Amino acid sequence: MDHILTLMTFIPVAGMVVVLCLPSAAHNLIKWTAAITTVPPLLLAVWLFVNFDRSQAGFQFVEHSRWIPSFNIEYFVGVDGISITMVLLTALLSFLCMFASWGIEKAVKGYFALFLLLDAAMMGVFVSLDFFLFYIFWELMLLPMYFLIGIWGGPRREYAAIKFFLYTLAGSVLMLLALLALYFSQTPHTFDMTKLMAAHASYSHQFQTVIWIALFIGFAIKIPAFPFHTWLPDAHVEAPTAISVILAGVLLKMGTYGILRINYGMLPVATAELAYYFLGALGAFNIVYGALCAMAQTDLKKLVAYSSISHMGYVMLGMASFTPQGIQGAVLQMFNHGTVTAMLFLLVGVIYDRAHHREIAGFGGLASIMPVYTGMAGLAFFAALGLPGLSAFISEILVLLGAWQRYPVLTAIGASAVVLTAGYILWMMQRVFLGKVNEKYVGLPEISGRELFTLAPLAVIVIILGFYPRPILDLMSQSLNSLNQFVLGG
Repeated sequence: MDHILTLMTFIPVAGMVVVLCLPSAAHNLIKWTAAITTVPPLLLAVWLFVNFDRSQAGFQFVEHSRWIPSFNIEYFVGVDGISITMVLLTALLSFLCMFASWGIEKAVKGYFALFLLLDAAMMGVFVSLDFFLFYIFWELMLLPMYFLIGIWGGPRREYAAIKFFLYTLAGSVLMLLALLALYFSQTPHTFDMTKLMAAHASYSHQFQTVIWIALFIGFAIKIPAFPFHTWLPDAHVEAPTAISVILAGVLLKMGTYGILRINYGMLPVATAELAYYFLGALGAFNIVYGALCAMAQTDLKKLVAYSSISHMGYVMLGMASFTPQGIQGAVLQMFNHGTVTAMLFLLVGVIYDRAHHREIAGFGGLASIMPVYTGMAGLAFFAALGLPGLSAFISEILVLLGAWQRYPVLTAIGASAVVLTAGYILWMMQRVFLGKVNEKYVGLPEISGRELFTLAPLAVIVIILGFYPRPILDLMSQSLNSLNQFVLGG
């Protein structure tokens, strides 16, 4: 299919234009128009998934045309086994989040128009193969997210939005400097990622090291890795439910995706050195630190936010292992965490819409009041725990199997955090769902059909990938093995 990636990226922009032309008072029409706009990218993503050649390691469905010839800037898009998993995840979560946003009543036109712009920017990041184009989409994503948190968020929304903006902008400045250095390092100058990857042997050791560190900081802020993580809990707590889902489900993955695509793909010598000594230790630290922080939370949404920091530590540890199991487990964890954490934030949103608070101590006995909701929450939280038979177990065990071959001590430290994860999840479930019923919430309505509609596809994916992860592993194995050999070969 010609121009499939362009259609997936820019159909949401066309939808945004249509939404902006609709009457501001036509709330239902705006919501349905925005929701319908996300259907074609999802269907195209499924078609892409089915028709992707899993035996090839290179880029497929490539579109390549001149954009700004005087500076060798091109419109260059394509997907490989790494990016296609993120494309599928982005399309799915964007579609589901439209229905999770149904309760928005403030400035409805602005919210859904900005959400569609955010959708286009996220998709553009994962398909771009021109570094300048990648950077444009990366920066474009910042604008709608700032307003979606700052206008439709909670009581401290302005503080959270500004903090998110400043952290991300600081990382973007470092990325821009690295981008320019790579551009001017080649003759003729180019932003073509494939050419920059092929030219890695011409980079000096010092050049690779400096550029690697600058890029890593920019991407680490997005992951977020310690100590750049402090924007995340504030942004999550204040953001609307659907925006929290996108933050944790997609935006966090852009950090690790950027490291794989750019740091690993363009700077193999620096990657082999710095990732070996640094990224693995940082990943293990994040696993334990995030879990300890989650244990200290009294706000349910904040607990889930810190759990994301812990689970993204597995991604970094697996990436640093440079083993087939570890690096495949890392990318599978990116996909699995995206679906599991999306369920968790959607579930927190369900209870917040009814009780208008998220204090763990303020609930109790919800299992007898909302049994269907409790069952769905149990599935999501046990998936986050890494229970065998659910998707996160497969990715985390692959990470640990791969990392053990390089870092047995770090792997033992990371694996021990499973006890901490079990601690804060079981502690939370006991207080929220079990025990004495809080009389204040005896009449709390059960989860609705619309809310179940947003959760059911994710639950199915979590269960299926828990038993049969092969479709995703096959999708990315050739690309990841090729990348791993490239880095180790220097």
